[in-house]
Amino acid sequence: MDTTLQDPLVGQLLDGRYRVQARIAAGGMATVYRAVDTRLDRVLALKVMHPSLAADGGFVDRFIREAKSVARLSHPNVVGVFDQGTDGTYVYLAMEYVAGCTLRDVLRERGALQPRAALDILEPILAALGAAHRAGLVHRDMKPENVLIGDDGRVKVADFGLVRAVDTNTTASTGSLLGTVSYLAPEQLEHGTADARVDVYACGVVLYEMLTGGKPHTGGSVAQVLYQHLHEDVLPPSELVPGLAPGLDALVALATARDPQQRAQDAVALLSRARETRAGLTDEQLDVVPPQAKEVPEGGADTAGAGDGTERTDVLPRPGGVQLPLPGTDEAQLNRTSRLEVPPAEQTTRLRPAPAAPAPPPGGLMQQRRRLVTVIAAVLLLLGVGTGVWYINSGQFTTVPAVLDMPQDKAVKKLRDAGLGVKVVRGFSSNVKRGHVMKTDPANGKQIRGTNTVTITVSRGPEIVTIPDLSGTPVADAKRKLRDLGLTPSTVTHGFSDDVAKGSVIRTDPAAGIKRRPDTAVALTVSRGARVDAPGVIGSDRAEAEATLRAAGLRVRIAEEPVFSPQDKGTVARQTPNAGDPLGKGDTVTLTLSKGPEMIAVPDVTGMSEADAKKELTSYGFRVEVKKPFLFPQDEVDTQSVEAGEKAPKGGTITIKMKGAL
Repeated sequence: MDTTLQDPLVGQLLDGRYRVQARIAAGGMATVYRAVDTRLDRVLALKVMHPSLAADGGFVDRFIREAKSVARLSHPNVVGVFDQGTDGTYVYLAMEYVAGCTLRDVLRERGALQPRAALDILEPILAALGAAHRAGLVHRDMKPENVLIGDDGRVKVADFGLVRAVDTNTTASTGSLLGTVSYLAPEQLEHGTADARVDVYACGVVLYEMLTGGKPHTGGSVAQVLYQHLHEDVLPPSELVPGLAPGLDALVALATARDPQQRAQDAVALLSRARETRAGLTDEQLDVVPPQAKEVPEGGADTAGAGDGTERTDVLPRPGGVQLPLPGTDEAQLNRTSRLEVPPAEQTTRLRPAPAAPAPPPGGLMQQRRRLVTVIAAVLLLLGVGTGVWYINSGQFTTVPAVLDMPQDKAVKKLRDAGLGVKVVRGFSSNVKRGHVMKTDPANGKQIRGTNTVTITVSRGPEIVTIPDLSGTPVADAKRKLRDLGLTPSTVTHGFSDDVAKGSVIRTDPAAGIKRRPDTAVALTVSRGARVDAPGVIGSDRAEAEATLRAAGLRVRIAEEPVFSPQDKGTVARQTPNAGDPLGKGDTVTLTLSKGPEMIAVPDVTGMSEADAKKELTSYGFRVEVKKPFLFPQDEVDTQSVEAGEKAPKGGTITIKMKGAL
């Protein structure tokens, strides 16, 4: 059944401007439509809040906050928001329309992806989130449904509907939080707080899913999945994908650490590590085919726009203390944006009834049992006194293990294995290597109660560090040298250089020789090689275009799906980057081939006014040329250059001739 035909908004003009053409997806809070902006004559996506929710001020505020938050972001990998408004009971966002599919569609069709494809998708996701994090925003609902992949191969992050400033609480209202169960970070469940690291955690789950074809935490109910988030580490994906590079295991582990302090601190840091990981992989490692990958049928999926309509907003109990989610939750619910209710702070403790006393033994057995009980009691008393004396003198104490000059993680593990708590502080040392233990309190060998805490001081290295000269150093080696000195590699930008090899450092900021404190962020400018301006090859046949680009020192990638265009069939319809864009030698240019022009049936506009005829023809994608008689022209179309019902190329020109009075 075609549900689009039953949607009352399809065919309507919203807010006097947006002509709704078709429904793309429906969720729990909003429905997404493809529409035409009649003022600017462009296709866009309309996200319309369900009228039943428009009366809820909280939902409307969140809806408007999405528009304002995303409008602050100007990034090629973020779905842009153009406008926000209301029309009666309808509250809407006008957004960029992305023709293509979601990452969920890709995973459903392909099962699992090769590492090269997974990283090709992950990197633009992290670039988009990195822009949000640097703008002080956290997405809070990253999942494959919110990753759009355009027909031209571009990757964009959508649905910032749960976005919040990084310094605000994650609860949507008192006592609840919003998110998608399979991608929630442990701290969201335990403490109800979220910063950029919850997006990092969700991206780690998405990367695991791309590499293995399945989620790291599975179960028949929400309760099982939430328990695993809180208590079980994500397994290395190589356990399911033989031959997967250890670097990819490490990347997943860095993103999905249950302790947020052990994760990459934001998407920018994770993007840097992802690029570093890719640089360290061979072509064979990048092209490993997971066992879970499916053969893709010729033609692939034919999906478009903002998703497949599986996203829903539901109300569920939140784990914490006592209460757990409702049992029997199906798998689809784990992919939906959900509201989870926080249980009350005080929980009622149920006492078990005391066991009934045994009936006294009859007759002479009573005397024997009394004697036996007396003997046992005396023995237990002696044992108890002895144990108590031992516990008071020695048993309740533990000797502090030797952990000096030990790496922090090993020292913490050794102390915890001894039953002790651990507190970590940091200090400078010119003798102890950065990241190693320089002092403990109490000291090594001292007696401490088994439940007490040992404070370890971890070296930050020397108090002042000189920025090294890294020019000409491969970027992975440069980052390692900075970390060894106690400095923090930060943003990586790229520039052209005729002298420095591609992938090596041109300069640092701060510059070499400047002295800084440890943990200072050092930005790297990395060479893209010698500059090449991308040749223009649109309209050329494939072989000629490939030869032209390779002669310029560039690599060529052909997009999987050709598109309709004014160019002849088999010639180049699009190129990315565009002609004239600056590139480095060895960079890749993606070519999309043409199917030829799309043929569209021409509507009948005879008898219409000039304005109505233009509007009708342009809505079908045609250009319009108007011819009027020299004397006494009338506002009524007399003839059209292509008869109604005949087909003409989309984007072509239809000439209409107006009637005259004579």
